[in-house]
This record gives sequence, C-alpha cells and structure tokens, in this order.
Amino acid sequence: MNLLPLLFLLPALLGLVPPMQVSAAPARQIHLLRPVMGSAGAAVKVKGVSCSSWQFGVETNSLRGWNTVPAGCESYFGHYMMGRRYREDSRAVAAAAAEYARGLQISSGGGKQIWVFDVDETSLSNLPYYSRHGFGVEPFNATLFDTWVATGTAPPLPESLKLYKELLSLGIKVVFLTGRAEEQRQITASNLKKAGYYSWEKLILRGNGALAHENALQFKSSERLKLTEQGYRIVGNIGDQWSDILGSPEGERTFKLPDPLYYIS
Repeated sequence: MNLLPLLFLLPALLGLVPPMQVSAAPARQIHLLRPVMGSAGAAVKVKGVSCSSWQFGVETNSLRGWNTVPAGCESYFGHYMMGRRYREDSRAVAAAAAEYARGLQISSGGGKQIWVFDVDETSLSNLPYYSRHGFGVEPFNATLFDTWVATGTAPPLPESLKLYKELLSLGIKVVFLTGRAEEQRQITASNLKKAGYYSWEKLILRGNGALAHENALQFKSSERLKLTEQGYRIVGNIGDQWSDILGSPEGERTFKLPDPLYYIS
C-alpha cells in the first residue's frame, strides 16, 4: 500500500493546517455611475443577447437601423459611458490614429494634407445631455437636443482633443465635418474653441441647400469629394458613426470611435 498520499493528508487530519478559506466574490461597487469593479448589466439579456454582445454588434456595424438602446441596457450603457471603459476604448482608437499620423510623409509646401473630424461624440461630447436622457434609451428628441447644443457647453472628448493637437504639430490641418445645421455654425464654432479646438481649415455644416433625401453617409461623402476636388489630400478621417467614415472617398485611413448611444445612417 502506498502511504505517500496519507502523509500529505495527515497534517490536515490532525488539525495542524487551517481549512482553506474560500472568499466570497467581491460585490459590484457602483458610485455615481462610475464602476469600481465590473460593468453593470453585462448579464442582462436583450432578446437572448447580452448588452455587451448587442454593443459589439453595433460597433461592428452588424446591427443597423436601430432607433434606441434596448431599455434593459440603460444601466449597462450608463456605466460604460461614464466609467473607464469608454475612455479606454476611445484612447485606444486615438492612439492608433496618432501612431499612423506620425508615420506619414507630410510635404512642407501647399498645406493640403487634412484630417476630417466629426463633431458630436467625436470632437465634442454630449454625455451631459445623454446622461439626463437615458443613455440612448429615450427616443431622440431634436428639439431638446438643439436646446442643449445652443448652450455651447459640450466638453471635448479628451482623447480626440489630444489627437487634434498632435495632428496640428505634425503639420496636418483639420476639417470639421458635421451633420449639424448651418444655423448652428456660430454656436458650434464657439463651443469648439471653448473646448480647446482653437483653429481649423474648414467647418462644414449641413446647409439649407443640402438635398433633403441625402442621409448622413451621402452628405458627408459628397462633402469629402468636394474637398478632394479642391486639391486636398484626406490623410485621415475619424468619427463615432459608420456614416462618418464610409462612402467614397473615405480618406486614406479611417478610425471609428465607440458610440453605442445612437445610430445615424
């Protein structure tokens, strides 16, 4: 009989070794929508799909044409947007964009190399608005949103502002291309400057002459085409919506920031 296993068990049998302590799993700690551990709602199911999986479908452009965030995911997306994960995801995209920009060969003459920035949820953050309106759960209300825009107090997305400053230091000019109405030009320009975007090559808004049937993708594609026809070289293009970066000409390189709160076709 092999007594070796018994020799290892003997101290425990004699009470010389304290029993193994199994610690309980740490409780999720949430404070003011800022998670200390984990993300609220990760296990919540929406038609058999978790909120995190629904988000993955949105960010990969697999889920399209949706109007609101599923009601069961309000807590999940509140914690995502107000917690560290949104900032970390944005930082990863902006860092990749900056690394790409540093490797470009920028000519010293002409100044025709540009980078296209979207405005909402790219350059400026509307989280103060969406945090009061269900993080995308409430149907979009244009009147309420325009009232918020009119305050001109949207903060910058810090990662985008850092990218913007680095691009300028590299000699790349910035063009802001937004679906905001032409009537909002003055407040948009003021808000951008207040947020730290102090100069740009162009600020393009959706004018009254824009075709009514054009969706965002068509509008932005046509405006980028005009830029190339004016001799500009679009070295980069960054936005939070797929409609910001799809459609010819996209630019030499595109970057998609996270935004699970709304969908613009």
